[in-house]
Amino acid sequence: MNTEEWDWETSEKRITVKDWQERFEWVEEPYVSPDGETVAAVVNTGEGEFNICANGDVQEASCEKIWRLRFTPDGRLTALVMDSGEWTVMVDGAAWENRFGYVWNPLFSDDGRSIAVSFQQDGQYGMALNDVPWEQTYMNLTDAFLSADGRHTAASVQVIAAGESEIHKFQAGTISAAVNGDVWDKNFVNVWGKAFSPDGASVAAEVRLTLYDYTIAVNGAPWEKTFSSVWEPLFNPGSGKFVAPVRQGGKWLLAEDGHILWRKPFYQLWHPQFSPDGKNLAAIVATEFGKWSVAVNEKTWRIRIGELITDMVFSPDGLRVAVVVKDNERWTVAVQDAVWKNTFDMVWKPVFSPDAAHVAVKAEKNGKYAIVMDDRIWPHLCDAAWDPVFDPKGDRLLVRTIEDGVYHRRIVPVRELQG
Repeated sequence: MNTEEWDWETSEKRITVKDWQERFEWVEEPYVSPDGETVAAVVNTGEGEFNICANGDVQEASCEKIWRLRFTPDGRLTALVMDSGEWTVMVDGAAWENRFGYVWNPLFSDDGRSIAVSFQQDGQYGMALNDVPWEQTYMNLTDAFLSADGRHTAASVQVIAAGESEIHKFQAGTISAAVNGDVWDKNFVNVWGKAFSPDGASVAAEVRLTLYDYTIAVNGAPWEKTFSSVWEPLFNPGSGKFVAPVRQGGKWLLAEDGHILWRKPFYQLWHPQFSPDGKNLAAIVATEFGKWSVAVNEKTWRIRIGELITDMVFSPDGLRVAVVVKDNERWTVAVQDAVWKNTFDMVWKPVFSPDAAHVAVKAEKNGKYAIVMDDRIWPHLCDAAWDPVFDPKGDRLLVRTIEDGVYHRRIVPVRELQG
């Protein structure tokens, strides 16, 4: 997401959205573009007629149904639409040429230029990437995945038909993975949790070999060693191999290419993540039952959280880690082993400033939404809010909110949030 060309100089822009409720039969949940310039919602303009309203303007053509309105990272407005009984993808008001019996689960590349969906056509399933469907379709499809660069798709597919009573077929393996539509030459009891190498040449997935044996398969070839369970694999930019959490002897460890990488055992270990430069590796861990923490390069933080840790984020320089934590039914943020004092009803994924000096989040408290930076609450309580975005220099913050029926796009100096 390139933010350098965004408007960082205009301190505030406003768009009235309160009158939308009067103009239309009903209005669905609004969405805001990454740059904050557009607020949009699906609106019902009459019986069986739906449309998209963006900044108060309604697109020309209506549809029978519109679902999953979302902005891509590069700011294009997308939706899944149905007309004349057929579904497709609409991008900035223009529909894909291909039509399907149904489409779901839109996926965007990191830069937003590629869009993929799962589709069903005539009882068969596949994926479409930028309006190009797979040539080969399958009798079932789950766990669709799009590579970060937007050039490759993958999904778990059923390749052998099996009735409910044909247990022997399920145990022998009826599932494989299809990559860009081409299926692996080996079947498994199940396949899920995929990861691509950056060049797209390799794809790894969690696989179940038998009722009791799990491992990671790379391009269809399983690791030599099996485990009692595994979690989603992750590409290691340093070694060029895949790592994954694995369960062995009742504890969880981190393995690479089937060999134990982190030898310290945990009660749980998941969501591993490499720093942007690939030099540091962190994971969410449980040191004992119900005691959650974060481990970085196998060294565990001192904090222990009783309920949940999620949404782990590395700073751009790869030296700091922030997570969302839930303890005693309250949500907050922990940064580098230090938990914020303010607590909330809900907290969203943390956002680091480019220089890694600040952390900001969207939070909910008492039915209102707020922007919080470095444990200081911005004094504007809002009816709706979206994740904050730092400018390229890290000294300003884009804040997108709805207050009293008015959408506000504000550029807030970081010093203002510091108090």
